[in-house]
Amino acid sequence: MKTKAGVHGKGEFDLHDLIADVKNKASFDEAGAIAIFIGVVRGKTDDGGKVEKLELESYEKQADSILQRICEDLNERDGITDVQIHHLLGEFRVGEDLVYTLVAGAHRREVFSTLIEAVSRFKSKAPIFKKEYVLTDEGMKGSWKSEEELQ
Repeated sequence: MKTKAGVHGKGEFDLHDLIADVKNKASFDEAGAIAIFIGVVRGKTDDGGKVEKLELESYEKQADSILQRICEDLNERDGITDVQIHHLLGEFRVGEDLVYTLVAGAHRREVFSTLIEAVSRFKSKAPIFKKEYVLTDEGMKGSWKSEEELQ
């Protein structure tokens, strides 16, 4: 399994393996907490529209590099033992997992604040593109959305 931060095709990455990988690292004996953010496909738009699915694409090399840099930067914080961001690509139905962001560290305070920053940073910096398919009176309509539009 590839545990280096980055993007992965749908079905190529397992959350349970990620947790096991983190727990097997030598630095894990310093950890007292693991926090995980799991982003999923929301079934409604902000204006009440019914979402059918999302398609996610990226500039993979650039996205991998940016996600890795975010993780390396946040890993330098006192009390943090591991930061990983894994974004999935492909077609996703409502409720399916899209992204796993994991932070391990000595105390929950550092872990939670680092997790929030990791999510904020990848959402604003990683070149990951989402096409949202919404059911309308005329049928299903797809449109590309920015992260700001999907928050």
